[in-house]
Amino acid sequence: MAKLNDEMKDLVNRAFAFIATVDENGNPQVGPKGTMRILDDEHLIYNEETGRQAWHNLQTNGKIAVAFHPFPGLKGFRVEGHVKIYESGQIFDDATAYATENKLPKAIAAVVISIDRTLTLNAGPEAGTVIEDAPLDD
Repeated sequence: MAKLNDEMKDLVNRAFAFIATVDENGNPQVGPKGTMRILDDEHLIYNEETGRQAWHNLQTNGKIAVAFHPFPGLKGFRVEGHVKIYESGQIFDDATAYATENKLPKAIAAVVISIDRTLTLNAGPEAGTVIEDAPLDD
């Protein structure tokens, strides 16, 4: 798996995340995820709260892209990977506690993103440059 470096971790902690998913007909969907956070160097996690289109798409194919970009700023990054959904167990319990501690809606599930690839989201000629490409063969 690809790993988050310290600069990426800092940006995850201060930027708003947007996820991109695709449905079974290839229709794209983009939306914000305010609960996106770091689980460890190779995984992100967020609480699924709405159960709408992105939730449907992730249950259908499990592929996801997450974009982090500061405002203002010209340097960001994107991760691409696949998800594992937790609706019970310790990871879900931790997500439920996170929601309670932060006065957020109850989580439908905890979505853990395994990072397969990282790319730049910088303005200019560096846009889309692969930082690391290390998918885990499932």
